[in-house]
Amino acid sequence: MADPSSYRPAPGQIPDSPGVYRFRDEHRRVIYVGKAKSLRQRLASYFQDLAGLHPRTATMVTTAASVEWTVVSTEVEALQLEYSWIKEYDPRFNVKYRDDKSYPALAVTMNEEYPRVQVMRGPKKKGVRYFGPYGHAWAIRETVDLMLRVFPVRTCSAGVFKRSAQIGRPCLLGYIGKCSAPCVGRVTPDEHRELAEDFCDFMAGRTGTYLSRLERQMHEAAEEMEYEKAARLRDDIGALRRAMEKNAVVLADATDADLVAVAEDELEAAVQIFHVRGGRVRGQRGWVTDKVEAVDTAGLVEHALQQLYGEESGEAVPKEVLVPALPEDAHALGEWLAERRGSLVSLRIPQRGDKKALMETVHRNALQSLALHKTKRASDLTTRSRALEEIAEALDLDSAPLRIECFDISHLQGDDVVASMVVFEDGLARKSEYRRFAIKSFEGQDDVRSMHEVVSRRFRRYLQEKLKTGEWSPEDGEEGENPLAEDDGRPKRFAYPPQLVVVDGGQPQVAAAKRALEELGIDDVAVCGLAKRLEEVWLPGEDDPVVLPRTSEGLYLLQRVRDEAHRFAIQYQRNKRGKRLKAGPLDEVPGLGESRRQALVKHFGSVKKLRQATIDQICEVPGIGRKTAETVAAALARSVPAGPAVNTATGEIIEDETPPPRVGAPPGGSRGTSSERGTEQ
Repeated sequence: MADPSSYRPAPGQIPDSPGVYRFRDEHRRVIYVGKAKSLRQRLASYFQDLAGLHPRTATMVTTAASVEWTVVSTEVEALQLEYSWIKEYDPRFNVKYRDDKSYPALAVTMNEEYPRVQVMRGPKKKGVRYFGPYGHAWAIRETVDLMLRVFPVRTCSAGVFKRSAQIGRPCLLGYIGKCSAPCVGRVTPDEHRELAEDFCDFMAGRTGTYLSRLERQMHEAAEEMEYEKAARLRDDIGALRRAMEKNAVVLADATDADLVAVAEDELEAAVQIFHVRGGRVRGQRGWVTDKVEAVDTAGLVEHALQQLYGEESGEAVPKEVLVPALPEDAHALGEWLAERRGSLVSLRIPQRGDKKALMETVHRNALQSLALHKTKRASDLTTRSRALEEIAEALDLDSAPLRIECFDISHLQGDDVVASMVVFEDGLARKSEYRRFAIKSFEGQDDVRSMHEVVSRRFRRYLQEKLKTGEWSPEDGEEGENPLAEDDGRPKRFAYPPQLVVVDGGQPQVAAAKRALEELGIDDVAVCGLAKRLEEVWLPGEDDPVVLPRTSEGLYLLQRVRDEAHRFAIQYQRNKRGKRLKAGPLDEVPGLGESRRQALVKHFGSVKKLRQATIDQICEVPGIGRKTAETVAAALARSVPAGPAVNTATGEIIEDETPPPRVGAPPGGSRGTSSERGTEQ
């Protein structure tokens, strides 16, 4: 690990002008490429105290052994040079998008004497017109099959074309009218090229003019009583309309635009792009990347646009590019896009209307793509095994932790404090083993104390199960307080111990969990904590954290375990808070279930009227006995507010104060207050 100060340039050596810089490692390999409006300010930011740098940036500068730069005259030149160097050197610390699948495109080989329509994957070739990409190859073939009726362009391979020319007989498509058969000279090269250009114009969205021309020809043929020709043209129009219907209109103003959306977490990001031409979605593609450098959404957008348009020119770059966040050098990026297109390109964030709604759809696709990528990654057996081995090596465990339990604390400003326990076995979530805890020993906000209580309760129950089976006796634990003082009688609910306990937090939470285990005499369970801010792994009694590489499968698994515990805890806390806020006086009546509560409210119409009823009237409700009725009346009497409801804006008493009703008192002219209605919910 290199010391950044050992290769830091003198401040006077770095020019205060736009440029591109490269960090190299000790073997002279380029590990990072970046650009800046001011090289002096940007490079100075890398050579500050390592504690103040983002962990990814700190890893990069300590891996590097030298830095060099190139001065350019404009920010646009810096953008172009940065893209060229990233493509040339493939630096390990730069964001590199990879297709989450290989997207096929519809290609027309205009660089051949007889252009061919085909499905094509991989890098784009010069002289070939591309449309798409499409989600599936069969979608391209269905579209082409409809289009060939009107535009009978060659689709056969070079071998088939050559053989048909040798034998003087076209293939089957030539006989059924879906190929103009240039191989046998039915059309000239110029006529066939014109067909291919019409095909490209139609696919590019210029559909209205061509359909109008076909409709005009159909009517003329009908007037001249050439009914067979008119019928053929009618069928051609129908085929083209069916091909158009495969791409629904999403923007009514026939916009040509690309919409870019980003979904991200701490380690990965997914980008989705919708290509809209003529107001219709003509293609869709997506990328997934590891966030190996410290980059925000705007930076991810900039990298995506560089990769998307770096090799494009002309109409392949649309008039409008809609993004979720504008990059820092949005003006320079817009100029770069305009140079590639040859005309002005609008780069902006949609604010309202159809474009904003479509952007939300693209973002949902990005979220789904990221979730699918994570699911595939998590379900791979080899990857899971490597992740467990990396965790065992990093934490110095004797074996891979096949069962991992993670604990998290959740509350809202100290209220409704709860905890969650999630279980991962062999790297996969075991949801049937998840458990929830309500903090009981104290009130208020104290995450460390809460963590100690939850871990103690979990492993106390584990010892209870061992006691039942004879595998453990109280003498095996610490002397003094019996660790089995709490027994809820639930059989085998916590019967299996984990090899690793993970807590959401840093040193204090880890120390609390370790102390809870030691108090119970448990010394064969490892403990660690994962701090969310810097994704550091903390071990008990250690002053420095264990830092796993950002590309580590072990870190990815620990993050998934921690995030799942966080999700489960928040869900429980919200449910508990919601029930508390919705709770009414009837919820406190012991033995009164949901069905009988609903029956009471339905019979009297409201809790207010129920409060005014006598015990005999309450007994008239089906399923309510006298003892239950007395309990209900007593509970409602205790729940009456102490004072009247007051309008806090005017000081006006909204309704007369209602004295607490006597048990058994007849209903009468007393009126409930607004505050009573609030507590009745």
